[in-house]
Amino acid sequence: MDGEKALEKTNRINALFDFYGPLLTDKQQTFLKCYFHDDYTLGEIAADFQISRQAVYEHLKRAEQVLEDYESKLQLADRHGRLHAGIDLLESQIAGLPEQWRQTFAETAAKLRSSE
Repeated sequence: MDGEKALEKTNRINALFDFYGPLLTDKQQTFLKCYFHDDYTLGEIAADFQISRQAVYEHLKRAEQVLEDYESKLQLADRHGRLHAGIDLLESQIAGLPEQWRQTFAETAAKLRSSE
């Protein structure tokens, strides 16, 4: 896997973990945090937990699949992305308004952004 795709995957797993992490088992949470957040290698995780690299790999793959399954059913991360893209567009449109209208609309956009 090239660097750009690896970074994209890491960002996706971290985003899904933000939404669905509490629904994973403790072991799945720990392994995902170690691998995707703390940048441990499979070997380092295996050594820390006294299991094989293959077992770590299988735990990670299963946890990734569970996260993807939750997202396919609930689509919280996708909704979050669409919402923030819409707010970004709204804010750029507000910037083009006459000065006397900007403040009120900017406050509304800020409320939308902070509502999550």
